[in-house]
Amino acid sequence: MTPPDTNIEKQTRQHRWPLIGMALVVLVAGAVIIYWLGDEIQDAPAPATATTEEIGPGAPGAVSPAQPANPTPAN
Repeated sequence: MTPPDTNIEKQTRQHRWPLIGMALVVLVAGAVIIYWLGDEIQDAPAPATATTEEIGPGAPGAVSPAQPANPTPAN
């Protein structure tokens, strides 16, 4: 079912601004997503403390996987 009068030039003129508007919405949404991802990366937590397997046993600051980083004193 085709329309009886197809005028490509008229349709091009009528659809130009809606298509430009949709392209601008896509560009703004992409910019917002990139900004949001950059903010998430910037606020990411620092890496965890290295374990004794990574830096060797007895090294200062080494945390054993079986031992908590800040043990509470026994009562």
